[in-house]
Amino acid sequence: MLARARMEAIVPISDLDRAIDFYGNTLGLELLERREESPDNPEARFRVGERTLAAYKSVGAGQSKHTLAAFVVDDLDATAQQLRERGVASEEYDLPDLRTDNGVASMGETRAAWFRDPDGSILAVAQF
Repeated sequence: MLARARMEAIVPISDLDRAIDFYGNTLGLELLERREESPDNPEARFRVGERTLAAYKSVGAGQSKHTLAAFVVDDLDATAQQLRERGVASEEYDLPDLRTDNGVASMGETRAAWFRDPDGSILAVAQF
């Protein structure tokens, strides 16, 4: 039933302008629309490849303890370096089942790096 649907990542935020600056300017995503019909829950939608990411104002911003969205790239090292050059700090993990080296974890053939948006929501960059 949903196999041909389009998937959209949805990230709660606390400040629409700050989110537009981060997702648009810092991460380089194209802003598709800004919607403020509902003053309590304004939102912005960004293009990510052939898909979209929506950022909407919510009291739940920054409260998730897990990865909310992952950006799959062809060159993780280059992408991680570009993010660092734009002021995005990598998360470092030293857990029994997950350890990063210079912000990057290797899990078999998958490599990933994690970072946070201005509200503290966890995002990832991955290479398969």
